[in-house]
Amino acid sequence: MASEVEVARGIWHPPGSNKALEAALLVDGRRLAVRLPDRSLVGEETVGGMVVSDRIGRIPRRITFADGGMFETEDNDAIEMLLTAHRRNRGLWIHELERFHPRLIGLVVLVFLLSGLIYRYALPALVEVAVWATPPVVSDMMSSGTLASLDKALLGPTKLSTAEQRKIRDRFNEIAGFSSRGRTGYVLHFRDGGYIGPNAFALPDGALVLTDQLVTMAAGDTEMILGVLAHEIGHVEKHHALRQMYRAAGTAGLIMLIAGDIGSGGEEILTDGAALLALSYSRGSEAEADRVSVELMYKAGHDPRAIGRFFKLLEDKLGDKGGTNMLSTHPGTPERRQAIDDYARQVEGK
Repeated sequence: MASEVEVARGIWHPPGSNKALEAALLVDGRRLAVRLPDRSLVGEETVGGMVVSDRIGRIPRRITFADGGMFETEDNDAIEMLLTAHRRNRGLWIHELERFHPRLIGLVVLVFLLSGLIYRYALPALVEVAVWATPPVVSDMMSSGTLASLDKALLGPTKLSTAEQRKIRDRFNEIAGFSSRGRTGYVLHFRDGGYIGPNAFALPDGALVLTDQLVTMAAGDTEMILGVLAHEIGHVEKHHALRQMYRAAGTAGLIMLIAGDIGSGGEEILTDGAALLALSYSRGSEAEADRVSVELMYKAGHDPRAIGRFFKLLEDKLGDKGGTNMLSTHPGTPERRQAIDDYARQVEGK
């Protein structure tokens, strides 16, 4: 190549090798070659036979030769001049789209509109399919692993007497008998709540955990405890745990699909945002579980408003008097008590 002209400098990757060698790209008419620092020429190719990656922002361009060798350079402008001179600039549309801001804005709006439709309509349908298709063994594995982890990290052995446990468990089994799973579908566990404090929660397989602290806070109001446990049965009956898990995973995946690879810090921010997007569903789940509590308590001959007394206790002892707001994961406590009273009157036919 006697009259070669240097086009750009970059890195040469020899065919079938992982080496990265400093090199220069040369052109002589319609012939290309790569020159190494020792002046040796490698990878000769015709301009028409080379394969050039599209220009996308400042991403380095790659020119692949017929023998498998590849020249990589950050000098995008030089490659554009080479392609233009030989009328090989058909791959510029992506770069031109980036430069044409009105089109880019329209594309972004279209992507977000499509994503919103997926979140509003497709994601709920996929969640329902996933819940329906989840075999019981998966719920069992999730629940046993979760309870084992909580026992190891947060919970402790119960300090309630055997008689007190039997009293609550017997009445709980009576209420569970009116659920769709029946009393054999639920197992009540007693634990010292530790840092969790007064609480009760349900796992997807029907395991329920009641902490000593909640029993103590109830101050002998067993009906209130049963109302809380019936509420947790509602979460299991309606598959809320599985739905919430699949919905959060789907929302995070949708956000990451839009944002791309933005690093671990950005991923954490976006996945936390996914949890905020799912809050309305959480509030709906809590209200639905409240209604199940009212129904089960009424069917079993217990006070259907007992769960409402629990929220009144939260208002009085913990100062939880806030209403529903954008950042709350549950309906506001006063609102929930009112909704429970209204539904109880409806169930009782009053």
